[in-house]
Amino acid sequence: MVPFGGWEMPLSYGDGTLAEHRACRDGAVVFDVSHLGTVRVEGEGAVEVCQRAFTNDLGRIGPGRAQYTHLLNPADASVTDDIIVWWRRDGALDVMPNASNTDGVTSALAEEAANLGEERVTISDVTSSRAILAVQGPDARRRLATISPEAAAVSRFAVVDVSVAGVSCVVAGTGYTGEDGVEIAVPAEDAAILWETLTAAGITPAGLGARDTLRLEAGLPLHGHELGEGITSLQAGLGWVVRWDKGDFRGRSALEEERDRGPSRQLVGLVAADRRPPRQGDTVLRDGIVAGEVTSGNFSPALGVGIALAFITGGAEEGSTLTLSGRGPERAVKVVVPPFVP
Repeated sequence: MVPFGGWEMPLSYGDGTLAEHRACRDGAVVFDVSHLGTVRVEGEGAVEVCQRAFTNDLGRIGPGRAQYTHLLNPADASVTDDIIVWWRRDGALDVMPNASNTDGVTSALAEEAANLGEERVTISDVTSSRAILAVQGPDARRRLATISPEAAAVSRFAVVDVSVAGVSCVVAGTGYTGEDGVEIAVPAEDAAILWETLTAAGITPAGLGARDTLRLEAGLPLHGHELGEGITSLQAGLGWVVRWDKGDFRGRSALEEERDRGPSRQLVGLVAADRRPPRQGDTVLRDGIVAGEVTSGNFSPALGVGIALAFITGGAEEGSTLTLSGRGPERAVKVVVPPFVP
């Protein structure tokens, strides 16, 4: 068990991170991701409050769908949190912050409700009432179907209330591994029963170590690394999550200023020729001059070499070569456009 965002999380379950990583790439695994928050936004003005708080446009989806979005700092447009919103068919929106950001997201939503003069909205932190189990991998749906065909049939980014192993759950076609699968919100008191049912169906338990190597291979950002204080959606290459045509949203003015002048840096992928993993904080050099810094790095089990995400100033073309300086001798790395593993 290791500390993570104010929670104790399992690093692995016995066979180690590499085995759990490969189980997700080749079969099916289950992660306990209950450290994610759930802030429930309900009432007639719930959608309007979320529209003003977040960068993406809920008008592009509807009840029964999920959407990835950002919450920005109004002062400098840095990403306070990156979030998945589950828009349930009963009209409630379950806003899913990262581990330690739940209180801040709840406060931001309450602030936007007050700015709108919206008194019909209820905003409540329901994190402690449920657990979330993520079933991921190319064989995830087949194995899950032996327990709940309805849960296995939930399509990508759909949100459906279904019964899983006799327990009423909310299932979304979302995940954080680059593989197919679903995430299941289950009442906390039933979580252990569901976990045991899933593992009995041949779904391998996987911990935080594999979750990180999987998301890195998929080129997915991690808050506190590729997103967070001083980092904007545009710098992180996630401009697609900002809908400029939807009207005002929190942090829009500051982000517009950066859009107009151009981001000062860009997030790129780096691939080494050897197995030595790059690490957060390693320096990236261009012709001997500092050009950036690694935000996440690790050994890629799928590629058999070290990979990293890094912020670079001055541009870096795909296929070009930079130098990585950190623990051990300097070495050449190739610039790629993530994902590292399709």
